[in-house]
Amino acid sequence: MDRILQEISAIGRKLEGMDNAMGVLTAETRPMRLEIADFQSQISRLDLRVAAVESQVALQTDRDQELFHLRSKLTDLEDRSRRNNIRFLGFQEGIEGTDILSYLRDTLPKLADTTFDTPLEFQRAHRLRLKRQNGKDRPRPIIACFLRHWQARQLLQISRMQGPLQLGSLEIRLSADFSKETANRRSLSVLSFAIWMLNSASSSQPGCELLRMESHEPSTIQRT
Repeated sequence: MDRILQEISAIGRKLEGMDNAMGVLTAETRPMRLEIADFQSQISRLDLRVAAVESQVALQTDRDQELFHLRSKLTDLEDRSRRNNIRFLGFQEGIEGTDILSYLRDTLPKLADTTFDTPLEFQRAHRLRLKRQNGKDRPRPIIACFLRHWQARQLLQISRMQGPLQLGSLEIRLSADFSKETANRRSLSVLSFAIWMLNSASSSQPGCELLRMESHEPSTIQRT
């Protein structure tokens, strides 16, 4: 009986020691638990901030897309408003005199060497307001807005087929009057096509493949 009591007492002492150890462990881990709770709180706040940023990014993306569509529509409207315009490059300064509309009406049929079913009519015409430092600068382009769209298209088609048109010693070039956005886009397309054509022509020339092969071979010339 005494032995059993001794064992029970020993177990009690062990349990008491374990309780003390658990108390010490709990006290030691309390700062860690507080830090973990603080980290979790920070992570929660970061999640909220990330969600807010993602929402702003999505909103900005929608606005950018809307702005892109609005700019595209504006560019299209501007191009449509210019569809009756033609730019003329090469007319000497002052050659039109004081009545530029009468000059164009009389000169353009001769320039294009064609006749129109109805006389040419214009809404307006003027030279671009570019600063000219001296008389040696290139003449300013003339922009003419035709009353009839088909007459402008006919002149542009003749110019595309024949290239620059001759008026005595003058070489006159015609071009459609595009918005700045469209003009930049077309210039980039022309440049890309020219680079592609140049690369294609270079790769198709005889000896190019041999030159490329030789450029990769090490030189065998010995210096003396």
